Amino acid sequence: MKKIAYLIVLFSILININACSGYKPIFGSSNLKFEIADFSIEGNKKLGNQIYSRLRNFSKSNKNQEGITSIGLVIAVSKEKNVTSKNSAGKILEYRVNLNVKVKINNYLTKNEILNKNFNSSSSYKVQDQYSETIKLENKILENLINQVSQELLINLSENILK
Repeated sequence: MKKIAYLIVLFSILININACSGYKPIFGSSNLKFEIADFSIEGNKKLGNQIYSRLRNFSKSNKNQEGITSIGLVIAVSKEKNVTSKNSAGKILEYRVNLNVKVKINNYLTKNEILNKNFNSSSSYKVQDQYSETIKLENKILENLINQVSQELLINLSENILK
């Protein structure tokens, strides 16, 4: 009786595993086929290059496929760092970093606009005891904000290219 129960459980597990083998994400990389033919970066060049390199790496994965859309890309990035709290002696306790990214994407061949959107992200962080630790924390916050903007940009790009 135990052997039959084990066989039934094993059989049902195998059926469930086999049923999940055809999983495909909605915004998968195979659906989004583009190559960056031309680009320009305005504002903060360092942050703009980080966003561009993420898009370029994504577009290189689709390079040898058919039906690729050539795009022209303009990225304008601005970063603002504001003090959000101070103690009674005037010492800064917390900062807020605002990242504003304006992206304009056109079809390179037809010059039709594919995407024109602003992405705003912000995050706060506390001042650390060591200045170098505060700088590391700020850089980590900026990296997280850039990743967030890049993911939102890819989602918006996939929605507009697939239309």
